[in-house]
Amino acid sequence: MVERTEKVWLNGELVAFDRADVSILTHTLHYGLGVFEGIRAYESPAGGAVFRLREHVERLLRSGRVVEIEIPFGTEELERAVLDTLRANRMSEGYIRPIAYLGEGAMGLLPADNPVEVAIAVWPWGAYLGDEGLERGIRAKVSSYTRHHPNISMTQSKTCGNYVNSILAKREVTRLGYDEAIMLDPNGMVAEASGENVFLVRKGQLKTPPLGSVLDGITRDSIVQIARDKGIEVVEQSFTRDELYIADEAFLTGTAAEVTPIREVDDRVIGSGTRGPVTRTLQSTYFDAVRGKERKYEHWLTKV
Repeated sequence: MVERTEKVWLNGELVAFDRADVSILTHTLHYGLGVFEGIRAYESPAGGAVFRLREHVERLLRSGRVVEIEIPFGTEELERAVLDTLRANRMSEGYIRPIAYLGEGAMGLLPADNPVEVAIAVWPWGAYLGDEGLERGIRAKVSSYTRHHPNISMTQSKTCGNYVNSILAKREVTRLGYDEAIMLDPNGMVAEASGENVFLVRKGQLKTPPLGSVLDGITRDSIVQIARDKGIEVVEQSFTRDELYIADEAFLTGTAAEVTPIREVDDRVIGSGTRGPVTRTLQSTYFDAVRGKERKYEHWLTKV
């Protein structure tokens, strides 16, 4: 269960959590046309800091443009709103959820002049796939559900309705005893997990699917940068599920999941079945970066 906090930022002002409600006729509730972000703040030696705040806010605004939602706040306003919401809840570490949605007005598939509402909620949230998953790795299964084709649901927007696809895949594999779903693209190549980007390591090379059917993940981008800084070859290239089976290492990245090793896919053990050395190095550096312990990446942090 999400732990309720005291205040929510709603349309430009901080209100009590219980006052941040929506109408039952909210258009997005019925049809799914809304956009959102997932952001994390971490405690650091200098106090709380939000990881890559500017990039997340810019992606929220880009998502809105893609699906024709005109968000009535600019980048700097939304950045201040995130920081104000954390401060109002006396939080230096936690998860941040901005969302822009269409409010009450016209119903049906043409929202017309429905107002665009914007909210930001924050709450404490630990490791999305569990602390054990970060350490030991998780068991994944290829889902029977295919990831979106870019011309069906545009994949570079974090659109609320797109995640029904993810929910179905996640339910399917967890019901069968696995931790996470791996989803293939319309061509049968590995795309991403239900809410994370996928990486594999083979013969010292780091590989991840190119943008297309996959979201341009900010954690994905961070890991690519960290890997290249460490002299690891990074290739953005499509690969098959059986190439994933024979990888030396594999892991997932995402704001919620952070950097989570995969120890098994479709009952095939990946590499040694434990967190591999490349994954360990990238994961360790990532956590040092988000917690302000790696000066090279200080520019990724915005102090609360």
